[in-house]
Amino acid sequence: MSDSPKAEVLAIGIGNSYRSDDGAGLVAAERLKKQQSKAFRVLTHSADGAGLMASWQGAEAVVLIDAVQSGAKAGTLYRWDANLESLPARAFRGSTHAFSVVEAIEMARVLGQLPQCLIVYGVEGQNFEAGTTLSPEVDSAVSNLVESVLREILNLT
Repeated sequence: MSDSPKAEVLAIGIGNSYRSDDGAGLVAAERLKKQQSKAFRVLTHSADGAGLMASWQGAEAVVLIDAVQSGAKAGTLYRWDANLESLPARAFRGSTHAFSVVEAIEMARVLGQLPQCLIVYGVEGQNFEAGTTLSPEVDSAVSNLVESVLREILNLT
């Protein structure tokens, strides 16, 4: 039996660190970097969806982490398998990007450029106004989010 990982896993935290809870994906990525091992790599992404598609190119398994705004209770965590289902566009309606995460995933799907495994984690944000700190509910949820992502990565490697 080989000790080599089953897949190269790339975790990408997405967001805008100057829009309060929209920075949750970036905060989660920074916390993941502290846990980083040879089993996975961590990137942060603040640009549009075209750049996001380029950042995951060549990765076999990708875990995206982003803030969502669906109207649920702040701090609610979500998980979607983008290879099995389309993401609910309503949850990503607060995107500041001209080409959103949902649009990037659907464009990659059409072009046949989705990673073999693409898992998306979302945390329900509360405050998307200008600011550099997370709301208390979202900040608290990010710890659980990071634990969930780490478990996901362990299952993929």
